[in-house]
Amino acid sequence: MSTTTGPVIEVFADIWCPFAHVGLRVIEEQRARSGRSDMAIWVRAWPLELVNGAPLDAAVTREHAEELRDQVAPDLFSHLDVSRFPTSTLEVLALANRAYRMDLKVGERVSFALRDALFEEGRDISDPVTLDYLAHDLGVVMPDDTDRATVLADWDEGRRRGVLGSPHFFCGDDGVFCPSLDIAKDPVGGLSVVPDVTRLTAFLERCLARPGPV
Repeated sequence: MSTTTGPVIEVFADIWCPFAHVGLRVIEEQRARSGRSDMAIWVRAWPLELVNGAPLDAAVTREHAEELRDQVAPDLFSHLDVSRFPTSTLEVLALANRAYRMDLKVGERVSFALRDALFEEGRDISDPVTLDYLAHDLGVVMPDDTDRATVLADWDEGRRRGVLGSPHFFCGDDGVFCPSLDIAKDPVGGLSVVPDVTRLTAFLERCLARPGPV
């Protein structure tokens, strides 16, 4: 993986996590507003099917995506198709890690594109044919056993560093769970979600104050 002249935000997240999809886009937008193109986003694997002992439920994920779209992210989740919801993301996470082995910017581009393929294009990214097509389109070879091992290594490191869930952001030793959203149970059912601008801004200011890689 190449180095960067600016700070690196590490994000432990799974690709089928709708909260991570929103959080990463918010961080990307904030980076653009700050003019800090030197800041890299390193999205590391937090495989929820291993964390929870089962794959994500497609219907529950759709409910969360709809809540996020209705409350904070009207431009996202345009074509989530539960009939094509992935059965696993382990190989997809390995592909993202393969891209990060090439270069930070390549990894970021691939990581974001895989989430778009799921949430904005309605593709089953766990389908081997679909994943191979996406890899070819993104200029990345399919993952090998080394890449698959890095998914487990990320999971181990995330547990060691106290990751609470997907997405958990780090800048150096400064870590915060889902800094862009304030999520609470709605008294009448579902989730209440609002942007957490103060917490996100504070985290980014601390991170952007760092002069180089962490």
